[in-house]
Amino acid sequence: MPLQRSTALLSITIALASLFTAQSHATVYYLAASGSDENPGTSPDAPWKTLSRANTTVFLPGDRILLRRGDTWRGQIIPAASGAEGAPILYGAYGEGEKPLILGSVQKNRPEDWVDLGGNIWSTTNPAATGSEVLTPAMRFHTEGQARAQLTANPRGFTVTCSSSGEAPSEIQAFTQRFPVNAGALYKLVFATKTTLPFDMPPPRLFKDGPPWSSYEEQRNVAPLHNEGERRFELYYRSTIAAPDARIGFMLGQAMPPGAAFEVFDMSLVECLGDGFLDRDVGNIIFDNEKSCGLKVWEKADLDKQDEYWYDEDARVVCVYSTANPAVVHANIECALRRHLIDQTNRSHLIYENLTLKYGAAHGVGGANTHHITVRDCDFGYIGGGDQMGGDKTVRFGNGVEFWANGHDCLVERCRLWEIYDAALTNQSSGPRTKHYNIVYRNNVIWNCEYSFEYWNRPEDSETYDVVFENNTCVNAGHGWGHAQRPDPNGRHLCFYSNPAQTRNLIVRNNIFYESTTVGLYLRGWTDAGRAGLTLENNCWYQETGPLILMEDTNYTMAQFAGYQTATGKDAQSITANPLFRDLAAHDFRLTQGSPCIAAGKDTDVKTDFDGKPREGKMNIGAFAFTP
Repeated sequence: MPLQRSTALLSITIALASLFTAQSHATVYYLAASGSDENPGTSPDAPWKTLSRANTTVFLPGDRILLRRGDTWRGQIIPAASGAEGAPILYGAYGEGEKPLILGSVQKNRPEDWVDLGGNIWSTTNPAATGSEVLTPAMRFHTEGQARAQLTANPRGFTVTCSSSGEAPSEIQAFTQRFPVNAGALYKLVFATKTTLPFDMPPPRLFKDGPPWSSYEEQRNVAPLHNEGERRFELYYRSTIAAPDARIGFMLGQAMPPGAAFEVFDMSLVECLGDGFLDRDVGNIIFDNEKSCGLKVWEKADLDKQDEYWYDEDARVVCVYSTANPAVVHANIECALRRHLIDQTNRSHLIYENLTLKYGAAHGVGGANTHHITVRDCDFGYIGGGDQMGGDKTVRFGNGVEFWANGHDCLVERCRLWEIYDAALTNQSSGPRTKHYNIVYRNNVIWNCEYSFEYWNRPEDSETYDVVFENNTCVNAGHGWGHAQRPDPNGRHLCFYSNPAQTRNLIVRNNIFYESTTVGLYLRGWTDAGRAGLTLENNCWYQETGPLILMEDTNYTMAQFAGYQTATGKDAQSITANPLFRDLAAHDFRLTQGSPCIAAGKDTDVKTDFDGKPREGKMNIGAFAFTP
């Protein structure tokens, strides 16, 4: 026993020492629109300027990255490192005024941003070259494994002849001499091809010229390039790093058929002016400061109504139907790009607070396999709608905050989320053997999202436990911009798709669910054990007309709520009533005198409300404590 006690005390001493060391070495970094990336960034008087500067810095546990209030950035937060237990890395705000605004969109407000194609179709333009030729003529060549091929230079380029394709793309490589790239710079690669046999190849890569051959380009969905006869290609790359040793590589292994002769000629790489480049799918166009949104179509031939738009994956432009130049018809045009505004894949021990994130066509906060994440006091608006896969798979997506694949020990609190294409909040996974646990969503205010909270986990050997959705106010599910554009318009506050995972202690309590276009709760495809692991209690439901609950194959209206309670054993202490908001039209969802939600909740350890006010006395339902 004394040995165990000594070991425990030693462990605590080491942990405290580690925490003290991490915090004592922590640094605060500042970003401001008026800053410079040449500054040290460690004081408000000498801040950095760009998100790219922060994204390429490997911060240490306990560091804080603060954005100046009232300023606006375009781009993403992509943490390059995780924090540590007791010493998270924090992204937040400093100064006075509105929260820092991060936009995932490209603005197209100038008439010269648009070209008249005729027939009321207007197209954005591609960026112009700003630099000289980057490449030198000589190419290099590499084969390995089972591949057999050779490269021959010719006056206008090179030719690869193949006798054996190999088993992987890297087994036949033709690549350029090394050249320098600038962080965040956009490069245009142009080349022509001629082949004796048709084949599809991966797009050429921009990557490090040497071990570990790391990618130097932003991740993007680009379809394979089809070579048949003579073709010409124009590709764009945005460098993620400043480096002296980049190269362009053609990965021909496995793709090139035996007996083929493949010529590449007239190849050129130049740096371009990249601020307005639409380098990925445009999932939404927000007009005139959110007065309206464009309607996305999948074929150019379908453009026949004002403000319909089509994204050309090959040319990387948007075509809009408009009776006049779109920049004349509209005062403001924001083209939302398909990328997460915060991409935290494989990161942990991070905090995001006091930020506003808007106009991104993927997720507000996204990324797989995360843990110990806190999202607090943030605003998310007009998120999602991007084409998830590209090519022929036309599936749109986009959530406010998503924990995908494995996720645990995460908290989302006191956030506002509105006009989200899919779910405001969600944890979900398609496996294999994923775990969701210790995830809490509380005191959030949600409106005009297709779903307020979406959950599912698959397959059967996955697990979900200790996930809590509590004291949230959820209003008008399915009333957002994306509802009418969806192939599957739903409008559900709780969207619980097929969930074969082992599920226990999934709790939904003390929430307001007010009106939806389809149903308040949708639950189908759950096992008996899974349903038994779901607790719904002390919620306030209101659906004036139509079904309120769909539990497996049975619909219940608000008038049939007691029958639902009896049949399922769910929502035993819940109510069906108008919550009596202060000003529904102005999105002020605080409670008024006489609200049935006052003192109708279950007492928990949630001690404050959305406004940070103490919850005194018996718990209210929803995100707000009642103030007379």
